[in-house]
Amino acid sequence: MSTQQEPERGAAPVAAGRRVSVVVFDLDGVLVDSFGVMRQAFDLAYAEVVGDGEAPFAEYNRHLGRYFPDIMRIMGLPLEMEAPFVRESYRLAHEVRVFAGAREVVSALRDSGFGLAVATGKSGPRARSLLERLDLLRLFDHVIGSDEVARPKPAPDIVLRAMSLLGAVPDEVIMVGDAVTDIESARDAGVAAVAALWGETDEAALMRAKPDVTLRKPEDLLEWLGLDQPELASSGR
Repeated sequence: MSTQQEPERGAAPVAAGRRVSVVVFDLDGVLVDSFGVMRQAFDLAYAEVVGDGEAPFAEYNRHLGRYFPDIMRIMGLPLEMEAPFVRESYRLAHEVRVFAGAREVVSALRDSGFGLAVATGKSGPRARSLLERLDLLRLFDHVIGSDEVARPKPAPDIVLRAMSLLGAVPDEVIMVGDAVTDIESARDAGVAAVAALWGETDEAALMRAKPDVTLRKPEDLLEWLGLDQPELASSGR
């Protein structure tokens, strides 16, 4: 879904042999720190639907990046957990924070003429609601949820959709994600896969997926693209 009119893109720097003009971001673990909220929502949904016992959040965490119903199928958990999980995610959305540097990096990319999209495991409405709350939605040309493509990550559909909406070809696009599903989705779409290591990701698993680039902090993306570093705020919102 488009969030605003697509700006005319100018020439972009050359990085790793690509003339990059479009950046596609995953949401959770890349732009926003939502790990604590996901844990709370998952624990409550498990207690409400399954009942007593410890919620297997560690296993759930290994599948992050996928669409929630797909994770439930993989784990053999009731699909009925989705409703309370989504309800609690909305209720606790005020606890989600933007990673330090992420807002400034996205703003710098937009000011430099890059096409920007979010391709997330969340549903589209929930992703756009969260980005609006955090005053980030206006910075993106398109925000695409897993419910808005035929096959969610790790299939390439969501990245291909972003490319189509932005009128880009694979060599112009990079995908920034913190999960193996992001790397696989990017690779199968033919775009460069950039691993974000500043969240609570499984770094060893991410490295085994062999991303094209690894970044330790959001502003490293600008350095890799040959852009000036922004003046960072003291903390994320």
